[in-house]
Amino acid sequence: MKFKMTSSEKKWVLYDVGNSAFTLLVSTLIPIFFSLIAGDSEASATVYLGYATSIATAVVALLGPVLGAASDLRGMRKKIFLIALLAGAVGCAVLGFIQHWIWFLVLFVLAKSAYSLSLVIYDSMLCDVTDKERMDEVSSRGYAWGYIGSCIPFILCVVVYVLYEPSMLGVLPLMPAMVIIFLLTAVWWVACALPLWKDYKQTHCVEPGSHPVKAGLKSLGGTFREIVKTKHILLFLIAFFFFIDGVYTIIDLAVAYGTDLGLNSALLLLALLVTQIVAFPAAILLGMLSRKVKPEYLIIVCIAAYFAITVYAIFLSEIYEFWILAVCVGLFQGTIQAMSRSYFAKIIPHEKAGEYFGVYDIFGKGASFMGTFLVALVADLTGRENLGVGALAVMFVIGLAFFIFAVRAKRNAVPEGEAPSGAPEAASAEAMTAEAMTAEAMTAEETVEVTAEVTAEETAEETENAAGGGDGAGSGNGKSDET
Repeated sequence: MKFKMTSSEKKWVLYDVGNSAFTLLVSTLIPIFFSLIAGDSEASATVYLGYATSIATAVVALLGPVLGAASDLRGMRKKIFLIALLAGAVGCAVLGFIQHWIWFLVLFVLAKSAYSLSLVIYDSMLCDVTDKERMDEVSSRGYAWGYIGSCIPFILCVVVYVLYEPSMLGVLPLMPAMVIIFLLTAVWWVACALPLWKDYKQTHCVEPGSHPVKAGLKSLGGTFREIVKTKHILLFLIAFFFFIDGVYTIIDLAVAYGTDLGLNSALLLLALLVTQIVAFPAAILLGMLSRKVKPEYLIIVCIAAYFAITVYAIFLSEIYEFWILAVCVGLFQGTIQAMSRSYFAKIIPHEKAGEYFGVYDIFGKGASFMGTFLVALVADLTGRENLGVGALAVMFVIGLAFFIFAVRAKRNAVPEGEAPSGAPEAASAEAMTAEAMTAEAMTAEETVEVTAEVTAEETAEETENAAGGGDGAGSGNGKSDET
């Protein structure tokens, strides 16, 4: 059956199209421009950008839950979303004018932090724009259209880059090329976000009380306690910490990694474009598959695939091998992100979605500090970037183990007053039906007993009257006659 999205769902998906342009810029052209600005240095672009990305994600890990808690208050989600959006887009636009590598990194940290904080709020909006039954496919459509939609500004950016690239046309100076590319991305990002911001309605929220900030922080503390007590949510977040950390690290450092291996930058950009194109149908098809296959199984398959990808990356040295890597990443990248987002959205209380997704971001984008730092550190110590990327394989193994534990814990969790996970409504209906049948059986049994007693009494009376002779009979006939 064809899946049709509502107007609210389409506008929510459109923001994925907008912000994905910045994501693609971060993973493709920013490493190239940064290496040109920095010039010759002792450290590689992978190391510098690795540390900068780690700082940005650490900032988000600290601010994400706080802003998420504030966004749960009535009327606050749209305001916080707009602030984060504009901060990220303005930072992106200004990056094009920066020609000093230190200030470039500082502004990059600010822009990327604001971008990630906007996603904390955006992800929590999923609970308001759709139903639980539709979350898997809507989330998948978001990533799918984000990948293919971001190709439009990316292709335009590549055209501008070709006009700059000395080995190609080389007719455009560096700074004008950067200005055009970063402005184009910022405008696309904001334009795709405006429909969602304009029409979004916050249906699940918490009342602010007299002191909104104090109430939000207090509620955040309660959320952390709830997560610790809820085993399947805690185990999922730990698993997510490890496996999505590796995913985001590969996204953030892919081009920088290829550049440090000496691969041609233009061909690297085309390879990353292939990743976006492959990710579009893959995310939609696997999202449709979630109707028949449990999302848990799809996540497990994606984690195992990423483990194989990181092992393969250790031996990468030729451009055709990088193309193979790009296609493989595209097959699973969107699905593991989409399924993780919708899986988490379905197991949390929707009125506190902002807080929970703030914590989710700590274990995800915020916690990718660990992956980028690990790659940068290993590459810095050994001088071999491929060993740093290969170290991510361990993180996927740990993530897979914890996710299996989380799935088992979820199946064993029986919330108070509810039936076991899997078919709560059916189970409740069966219980009610059984109770009704029992009541009917008891009523029928009591009726039989009463009827038997009455019949026995009547029989006894008739026997007694028969034994009494004609008086009894005459007496009976006399009553009949009188009647």
